[in-house]
Amino acid sequence: MTAILETEDVKKTYRMGEVLISALRGVTFKVAKGEIVAVFGPSGSGKSTLLHILGALDRADEGKVFVDSIDLSKLSDDELADVRLRKIGFVFQFFNLLPRLTALRNVELPLALADFSDKECSEKAREVLKLVGLEGRMNHRPTELSGGEQQRVAIARALVNDPSIILADEPTGNLDTKTGFEIVQLMKRLNEEKGQTFIVVTHDPHLAEAADRIIHLKDGLIEAIKKAPRRSNQ
Repeated sequence: MTAILETEDVKKTYRMGEVLISALRGVTFKVAKGEIVAVFGPSGSGKSTLLHILGALDRADEGKVFVDSIDLSKLSDDELADVRLRKIGFVFQFFNLLPRLTALRNVELPLALADFSDKECSEKAREVLKLVGLEGRMNHRPTELSGGEQQRVAIARALVNDPSIILADEPTGNLDTKTGFEIVQLMKRLNEEKGQTFIVVTHDPHLAEAADRIIHLKDGLIEAIKKAPRRSNQ
């Protein structure tokens, strides 16, 4: 297996007043290029902490994380920011779109930060918005879009820099069942057609069924890694 992401004995502890809380107590796993991996676990199991460390938003206290064979523990803050920009796409439960910008402008932002020209920003953003089925909604602001459409914009924004990995935190958690299922199908299609790698924190059974493997976290440790159940399309 060619690992696009790898963790080695990752540990993270937080201090709350006089109390030390071990959020991660030694997490080791690999993700292959083109996999969809779902991360499950109860509240407080370490899912969000793990996602933040994988996304170079936080640093592990101990252990290592490799993204495209880059050891994140050896990078400066500026170098980590560059990895976030160029290697990792983020999708959040509450979309995190800028309300005053159109869908097109929201998707252009990562490219603008990466110093692409205005023409390149527009062309690439339009391309990925078409890919997620929003070619007719590019000039609408978030308040003019449904929840599902906003999440499609967020996915397009995550895709626009051709990241090695997309990290998604409860991407269907703020959507109704039907819309959530449509987002799951979109992610699955992007995985199948583009070979896009996804690591998803979720409680959504439809998303679990779309995954290749499920990592079960409990009390900061991996309890099990299992192949996800598969169902035929309805």
